[in-house]
Amino acid sequence: MAPVELVRLLDLLLTLFDAHHPEISIELDPRGFSAEWALVLAAAHVTRVSLGVQTFAPHIQQAIGRIQPLSHIERVVAGLRLRDINAINFDLMYGLPGQTLADLDDTLEETIRLAPSRISLFGYAHLPHMIPRQRQIDASNLPDHKLRFEQAWRGYERLTEAGYVPVGFDHFALPSDPLADAAREGRVSRNFQGFTEDDSPVLIGIGASAISRFPDLIVQNEKRAGVYRDLIAAGQLTPVRGVVIDADDRERRRIIRELLCQGNACLEAGWLRSAHTALAAFERLHILRWDDDRLVVEDDGLPYARLIAAQFDRHRGAILRDDLERLPSICAGSTTNGA
Repeated sequence: MAPVELVRLLDLLLTLFDAHHPEISIELDPRGFSAEWALVLAAAHVTRVSLGVQTFAPHIQQAIGRIQPLSHIERVVAGLRLRDINAINFDLMYGLPGQTLADLDDTLEETIRLAPSRISLFGYAHLPHMIPRQRQIDASNLPDHKLRFEQAWRGYERLTEAGYVPVGFDHFALPSDPLADAAREGRVSRNFQGFTEDDSPVLIGIGASAISRFPDLIVQNEKRAGVYRDLIAAGQLTPVRGVVIDADDRERRRIIRELLCQGNACLEAGWLRSAHTALAAFERLHILRWDDDRLVVEDDGLPYARLIAAQFDRHRGAILRDDLERLPSICAGSTTNGA
C-alpha cells in the first residue's frame, strides 16, 4: 500500500463512521518503512505503531527469511519519535529456529535499550500446512518444549526487571502506557489482536480475511483478495464463514477471558466438579489454586495461563458443564448472575 492510499482509506473510514477523535494504530513491516511514511503517519494522526521485530540475531533472521538489521530498526524508531509518534510496540518471538537463550537475551537487551512503550513476546508456531511461507523454514533445529518454556520465562524476568508491567501472559507495557493502567485496574480485555484496554464487545473487520466479532457471532471475510474485491464490486457482503455464539460459548468465553486477562475466574457450581478433575495436575504443581469457587492462576503459573484456559474451550478442552448442577454463583465480583 502506498502512503497516499493509506491517507485516502483513513479519510473514507473516518468520514463513514463519523469518528471525530479516533485512536489510530497501525502495524508496519520495518523493512518497508521510510521517512515519507513517518511524515504521512504523523499527518494522518496515527497514534500507535506496532513493528514486527521478531529478533535482532542475524543468523535467525536469515533462517526465517526476515533480514532487518538492528541499525534499521533504530532508524525506524528514531523516525517515528521525530514525528512525535512515541507509542511504539515491538513484536518479539521466542522458539525460533536455532534460537538460544543467549540470542533471546541479546534481543531483549537491545529492545530494553530502545524502550518501546509496549512489547509482545510471542512463541513461534511452526504450521507450514496452514502458513505456506513457513515451508521455506528449516524446522530441524527448533527449540524443544523445555527450551521454549525457559525462553518465555527469561523474557518475563528480563522485561519485568526492566520496569515493564506484565499484561496477560505475553504482553508487557511501560508503567506510563494505558495498557499498564488497565492491568493495574483490572480492565484488560483480549481480542484477535491480543491484550488491549479496549473492552468494546463489537469489532468490525474490513478487508480480505478480516474477522468481525459481535456478542453472539464471529464472522470472517473472504480470504482471497481478488474474490473479496469482486464481492465488494457486486455490492455483496464479504463474510464467507461464521460461528453463532450460544450461551454456553459465552460463559466459556468469560471464563477464558478472565483467566487470561486477570489471572482468576469465578466458576458456577455446574463447572466445579469437571474443572477440579481436569486441572488436578496443575494444582499439584502449584500452578493454580482454588479459593472456594474461584480459580486462581499463581504468579509462577502465568506462563501456563493459556494452557489452563484452553481446558475450558468446547472443542479443545476437557472441562464439561453439568447443567443439572448449575446453581447461582456466590463468588463475589462475578460478571454473571447465575441465571
